[in-house]
Amino acid sequence: MTALNDFPITRKWPARHPDRLQLYSLPTPNGVKAAIMLEETGLPYEAHRVDFGRNDQLSPEFLSLNPNNKIPAILDPDGPGGRPLPLWESGAILVYLAEKTGKLLPADPAQRYQTIQWLMFQMGGLGPMFGQLGFFHKFAGKDYEDKRPRDRYAAESKRLLAVLDKHLAGRSWIMGDEYTIADIATFPWVNNLIGFYGAGELVGFQDFPNVARVLESFVQRPAVARGLQIPPAP
Repeated sequence: MTALNDFPITRKWPARHPDRLQLYSLPTPNGVKAAIMLEETGLPYEAHRVDFGRNDQLSPEFLSLNPNNKIPAILDPDGPGGRPLPLWESGAILVYLAEKTGKLLPADPAQRYQTIQWLMFQMGGLGPMFGQLGFFHKFAGKDYEDKRPRDRYAAESKRLLAVLDKHLAGRSWIMGDEYTIADIATFPWVNNLIGFYGAGELVGFQDFPNVARVLESFVQRPAVARGLQIPPAP
């Protein structure tokens, strides 16, 4: 495949600007990671809304790009070697865009791997645990009389928040003074936990002042404010 039109996904979501990176997403905690990263780096892109209400993520066109039927996914017309690159999984997208632009991932090898370490902490811990807690607290889980599943995820979410809070003591960002993809990965999930999921009281969010402090700095960034709304509702 050598052009965007060769990718079946463009039949459902035509590229108005085929020279720009194409983003297929929704403003969910994982989806906004990619949008915030694109806004922070200034890389030109075009956003396409993948409507879960219409099962867009299960369409043959979307599955041709991401067989795991999850957002976000991207299609970069100017990938490695000048060839289009399809890519999915939000963590992989963050690393790719950081390396493509030379931004938000430290050049120092030790710092780079420590940043990726905290990215993996979010991908393997905060995201899955907060998501399960949100399900059992806000959505179908509230209909279960047995509260043990909810409480299990609440306890693990508290533990993870404590790990993060201790690490952030005396630091402006996860990596210290430098804002990185580790922050872009982590704080949309924290924001969602206490906002959309309404689980702040359940996890005792007031007990994690460092997390709250850095979250406030995060949401005040103009690129973050924009990215949290992308793709916009129709």
